[in-house]
Amino acid sequence: MKRFPVLALLLWLCAVFYVGIFLFVGGFLLVRLEVNKSSFCGDVLTPGGEAADFCRGEPRFRRAVVLIIDALKIDFARFDALNAAPRPYENKLPVLEEVTSSRPAHSRLFPFRADPPTTTMQRIKGFTTGSLPTFVDVGNNFASSAILEDNLMHQLGQAGKRVVFMGDDTWESLFPKKFHRSLPFPSFNVKDLHTVDNGILQHLYPTMEGTDWDVIIAHFLGVDHCGHRFGPDHPAMADKLTQMDGVIRSVIGRLENDTLLVVMGDHGMTDTGDHGGESLKETDAALFLYSPAPIFPSSRSEAEPEVVPQTDLVPTLALLLGIPIPYSSIGQVLLPIFPQDTDSTDGHSHLSQAEALWINAKQVNRFLETYSHMAKDIPPESLSVLRAKFSRLSSEYTSAVQGGRSPSPELVAALQSYLSAVRETCRASWARFHPLKMAAGIAILVTACVLCYAVSELSAVVGEGGLLRAPLVAGTVVGVCVAMAQLAAWGYADVASCLGTGTLSSQLLFLWRLRRTRSKGKASAWAWWRALPRLSVPLLILLLRCSSLLSDSYVVAEGRVATFLLCSLGIYVPLRLNWDGLLLPVSPDPQKPAGLLPSPTQSPSAVRRESLTLLACLGALVGSLYLSLSFHGCREEQGACEPSPFLTPLARVQDSRLRNLHYALSVASLAAWTYALRRWMRHYGNLNCPGPAVFAARWLLPLASVCAGLYWAVGSTPEESFRSLAELIRLAATTLPRAAFALLGLGAALLWLDPLTVFLKARQQAHQLSPALPPRYRASTGISPQAELHHLIPQLYQRMRKSLEDGEPAGGAEGDGRPAVEAYGLGTVYSAPLVLQCGLLGLGLLMLHPEGMALSFLLLLLEAAALLHLHSSSTSLAVLQGAHAGGFSVPWAPVLLWALATTQFFHATGHLPTFPSIQWGAAFVGFPQGHTGTLLPATLVTLNTFSAHILFAVGCPLLLFWPLVCEARGGRRGRAGGDSDEGEDAVMEMRLREKPQQFSSALLQLAARYLFVHGAQVLASVCAAAILRRHLMVWKVFAPKLMFEASGFVVTSAFLLFGLTLVMRVDVAVGGWFKRLIPDESR
Repeated sequence: MKRFPVLALLLWLCAVFYVGIFLFVGGFLLVRLEVNKSSFCGDVLTPGGEAADFCRGEPRFRRAVVLIIDALKIDFARFDALNAAPRPYENKLPVLEEVTSSRPAHSRLFPFRADPPTTTMQRIKGFTTGSLPTFVDVGNNFASSAILEDNLMHQLGQAGKRVVFMGDDTWESLFPKKFHRSLPFPSFNVKDLHTVDNGILQHLYPTMEGTDWDVIIAHFLGVDHCGHRFGPDHPAMADKLTQMDGVIRSVIGRLENDTLLVVMGDHGMTDTGDHGGESLKETDAALFLYSPAPIFPSSRSEAEPEVVPQTDLVPTLALLLGIPIPYSSIGQVLLPIFPQDTDSTDGHSHLSQAEALWINAKQVNRFLETYSHMAKDIPPESLSVLRAKFSRLSSEYTSAVQGGRSPSPELVAALQSYLSAVRETCRASWARFHPLKMAAGIAILVTACVLCYAVSELSAVVGEGGLLRAPLVAGTVVGVCVAMAQLAAWGYADVASCLGTGTLSSQLLFLWRLRRTRSKGKASAWAWWRALPRLSVPLLILLLRCSSLLSDSYVVAEGRVATFLLCSLGIYVPLRLNWDGLLLPVSPDPQKPAGLLPSPTQSPSAVRRESLTLLACLGALVGSLYLSLSFHGCREEQGACEPSPFLTPLARVQDSRLRNLHYALSVASLAAWTYALRRWMRHYGNLNCPGPAVFAARWLLPLASVCAGLYWAVGSTPEESFRSLAELIRLAATTLPRAAFALLGLGAALLWLDPLTVFLKARQQAHQLSPALPPRYRASTGISPQAELHHLIPQLYQRMRKSLEDGEPAGGAEGDGRPAVEAYGLGTVYSAPLVLQCGLLGLGLLMLHPEGMALSFLLLLLEAAALLHLHSSSTSLAVLQGAHAGGFSVPWAPVLLWALATTQFFHATGHLPTFPSIQWGAAFVGFPQGHTGTLLPATLVTLNTFSAHILFAVGCPLLLFWPLVCEARGGRRGRAGGDSDEGEDAVMEMRLREKPQQFSSALLQLAARYLFVHGAQVLASVCAAAILRRHLMVWKVFAPKLMFEASGFVVTSAFLLFGLTLVMRVDVAVGGWFKRLIPDESR
């Protein structure tokens, strides 16, 4: 078996796809250009147009207290006195209603709308810089980096104001060394509802009563964490909101007249407590403003905004506190908080609405001019319109001020209109694209798909090696030459262009060399194009799947679309067999001359039995697909859709009987998962040897399952029920999952150390055998006589000698005809380690999901088994009817079924290609106290999200092995060339050892076809994002789908290589086992 050429070629194919994805994403998701300039006190001109130091004037407020209640959606802040039966999140903040109704001139409550993505870091950026974060910034929520743009923290520091911060430690990473005093607390542990909030309360009131501060920022996390852990409709949310009500009351009682109180949420949350998207439930937070001194008109006017954008808070706070508006802000001042005329009631002149708008407009215009010179992404026509409008407004305002007149209401409205127009223009323009990079990425992905198809059809030629060396060298040389040319011309090298040109030249040279290759005297290598008609229905299904990615409604309903396509292709398999006359026994046709077709190799009863097996597997597949629909999640666009109750962690289930039922079902599913894997290995004789792999299957897998079940029991325990055991529960929540992970990791390590699961049973001692006559062997799959009858592999020694290239005839059979040594489990020597590896991986991935997903994982096992048996039964029917072409090739239909099952199971575990659906709780399995870094939690969340991709990729080689595992007795002829003796028993996977070249080619072909199917879906997502980049739903539907599809391909390709490497490791071990087994004298 040629291992290195196969792995090298597949690595190169994967790298080609990675480069194409990298280039396209780099052109599609470019980050907005940041303007690294700061405003200064001298930059702000007084309303009269005279230069002055704006910061030296008396501000409207000398101090400010900003209370950020993370995830405080507007629904939490409203109060309905008529609601007699409020839900846990309703009417729990009565202080806001009491103050706004009793003191309307002192307070206001507004809906506070965030710009997506609604993740905490992006929201902090938004309401401190006044700019709009871009889509790709959502990936930075795991690793916040310092904000380089001008922001409120920088301006407060420049003005000498002492900022005291306490709460979410994200602020420390965004604003390093910007605070006079800082009290950060870890923020990522969503299961901890109290540590951050209680830590703030220990310091908030003493700080307010002191004098060593000008601005206090307190960021509470309990409400957000409660939403993530329990959802908003839970008693714990009522407790948290009630606590926040008391905090607001206490702060109001400690305020002085020169202090402004801001209570705000950074984003909202969905009905399940998640956020990150752009639904109104996620974007609409609450904003409450209060001061002991009157700051608003005594009654609301029609001019007051119904909704306040978060960016508007930046210029409003800046002017109220007497500091310059940050340079890059595109927000608009909140007019109701400024008087219509210049206010001098306290002996100081404060800004009027017109003056505040004028300063705001000048600052926005300055940013617009600077940005338009640095970047060319704002359309020139829009820019000229905005410039003309500001020039006109500037003339009108200057003439009014110089004439001693107050600006007219029409001028004030025009200034507001100008600021709104700038914001909308920037919002539309900052979806910047790089067409050349996008086109290069698409070209490389198209070529990569063509390469995968060509390699799959010519695997026998390509697998011989030698074709890849020249393209690799040529691609490297081209890339280096482009880099050197760029360095000489520009002084720097563009990595993207070097990668693109090098990769594309490597691809084209490989295709050119492939064209010149002749298949050992056969037709030209381009004959693989003639294989296209054979794809027929599978190709049509794949085209439908890829085409559906161009429709937002189909992407929204992707889970059901994938289920429908998978079911349709499964039904196609028996229909095609029946069309070809293979599903039922065929009576001999006396009119046909003998020899035109191979005669059937089995009786009609065997054909009927295999057909019934195929139909039973199809029924199991359809049933598992139907049941898996019960585990789907819901997108915001799906309206009245209700997410599966099994997605709710047991800790959130309030009904104790329902919780106990879910736990019992989960534990039963876990036990069934473990039992099914061990039962399969026992059936085929792979649990008999004392090796490390068998130890992992016998002991480590069940022990890890027990740890998982105990962990679920601990996690579902209500905290209030066992307060005396709280410390023990916390210890168990840490040690049990870590113990399970350690056991599974040890099992995987032992499996790689020695993957053989073969047991030798000798009838007599080795010294009693003649050294000149080597013993005779057979391989069986079980100790019981029945198993030996059904899975006996006689005359194995001759095959061992063939595999060792020894042509001497074998002998030495004993008088009773029985072999001297029996090898149990040899018939499944390749598939058993793969099955065990998938079992270990599956259990580890299951622990990263909610407990109810154990049922879904059990359905996955049933679905995978149904697909494998469907494939093996169709192959066996072709063999039984004498219609098999020979070799080990896996047809396109089962490969496409396997790939579609990946997408189907992705949705059947509650995942969706949206950021709010990411199951962040996976990061805390085994780490309830949180993490010190970001790599481990990011890895855990990635493993949770792409569990389906991982399991089906690792198990992909089973498509090659399963027909051999399930081959019927006597059905060998026609499978691998028909060169065996009549009546010989099935030899199962040992057939692969006879023909190592065909084995390598079959593995390469299977991997290339699997990569082609997934690569085609990535290409479809890329094309959808490129074609529909100006579509209304691009950032809500198509861009997230692209990110998930591309990430899924990377994970799939990596674990596909992992599975193939395990197969090659087993092959090495089998070769060593044979060499140790056969005496030297017989070789």
